[in-house]
Amino acid sequence: MTTLQIDIVSDIACPWCAIGYARMEQAMAQLDGELDFTIEWHPFELNPDKDADGEPILDALSRKYGRSPEEMEQAQNEMMTIASGLGLNFERMQERCTRNTFNAHRLVMWAGEQGRQTDMEKAFFDAYFGHAADVSDDEVLLRCVESIGLDTTEARRILDEGEYAERVLKEEARYQQGGISAVPAFIINQQYLISGAQEPDYLVQTFRDIAAGTVS
Repeated sequence: MTTLQIDIVSDIACPWCAIGYARMEQAMAQLDGELDFTIEWHPFELNPDKDADGEPILDALSRKYGRSPEEMEQAQNEMMTIASGLGLNFERMQERCTRNTFNAHRLVMWAGEQGRQTDMEKAFFDAYFGHAADVSDDEVLLRCVESIGLDTTEARRILDEGEYAERVLKEEARYQQGGISAVPAFIINQQYLISGAQEPDYLVQTFRDIAAGTVS
């Protein structure tokens, strides 16, 4: 059976990243028994400035996109509806604040060494969008670690000692230099780029085409 390698460039603070992966999960489920997949997550920071952490999300989005808070609220409502249909918890996404996710990415990298990257990402998505939790706070991150059954003592040590920081920075630079300026970005077999949160049917056909070698 053909195996596709999927490298996902993503940020915990990106709602379309959570939606995009949930849609990809549906596509992979449709291809069960036809194709195999290996997944690796890579860091991207929407809010790299730690000093700008904590702004109410509707205010931040209004300023960023030059639209009214009411328009941004409607856009967020539409995302909440999409997320609900995918089984995602986005109940408090409009109550969240901008958050720096650097330390969360460090823990995702650590979790990857234990085969739990995706579980860690999904726990952080749930905390941020479902509970409006402060995912820049170590205690919040550690509760997420505990929720997926990983060692919180080791995770705390990693946070305290700065482990994986250099690796996160290098990966961020690598993908930015490679032309990734928005997320989610799904890189298939280190060759084909799928940008954005595409629908499952599109992904199914694209995966089949890549596996068959019919994508130029």
